Amino acid sequence: MDLTIFFKENPKAAVAFSGGTDSAYLLYAAAAAGADVRAYYVKSAFQPRFELEDAKRLCRELDIDLKIFTADVLAHKAVRENPADRCYYCKKIIFTAIAESAAADGYELLLDGTNASDEEGDRPGMRALRELSVRSPLRECGLAKEEIRRLSREAGLFTWNKPAYACLATRIPAGEEITAEKLKNTEAAEEFLFSLGFTDFRVRRFGEAARLQFPVSQLGSVLEKREKIVGKLKQYYGAVLLDMEART
Repeated sequence: MDLTIFFKENPKAAVAFSGGTDSAYLLYAAAAAGADVRAYYVKSAFQPRFELEDAKRLCRELDIDLKIFTADVLAHKAVRENPADRCYYCKKIIFTAIAESAAADGYELLLDGTNASDEEGDRPGMRALRELSVRSPLRECGLAKEEIRRLSREAGLFTWNKPAYACLATRIPAGEEITAEKLKNTEAAEEFLFSLGFTDFRVRRFGEAARLQFPVSQLGSVLEKREKIVGKLKQYYGAVLLDMEART
């Protein structure tokens, strides 16, 4: 099956939209196939502000209706306590909210941007998608990440080369309580590093320290800007550590 056939068979659907490469291409493919599609974006403490801005921009460019609402994920103990399968509980909360909103708008089918490269064993959130009968057309059609990027570039989508960006909660080690302050500090630190021109990095909590992970190609620039980075990030963390293994 390809996406054109999928949307001919399913001409009306809601899409859980994160603002990322995969769900952006899914929305594009739905619109290109002439489907009646609406995007749903859930604001929470786990999403940085730029993701919402990208979601708004993409929907404007594709002329797709975007519905935005808020979920207080930290109000839920199972999420806040941050167990190893936290993503399951978080996805269950967010996708339940989207499904209810979409159903009220007349959209019974809910889709997400999971692709064929996503390994289920590493993603407890997929269990929540199965339980809620969320379908993943990119995965069903065998589209892996690199193919989605290629097709997105051909389609002229600005998201085609957007780096993968897991939610802010992933920067906090499993078992450590998630707080609004920790998430705010993470977002501020990463926003600063983005402003210096760095990409595809992570600022992870390590006790009270920030453990910085950069691609190996950027380590030289990190050392050149060391004083500036340390000076800024020590506003949010007790110490700043550089992971020499680098991101791959």
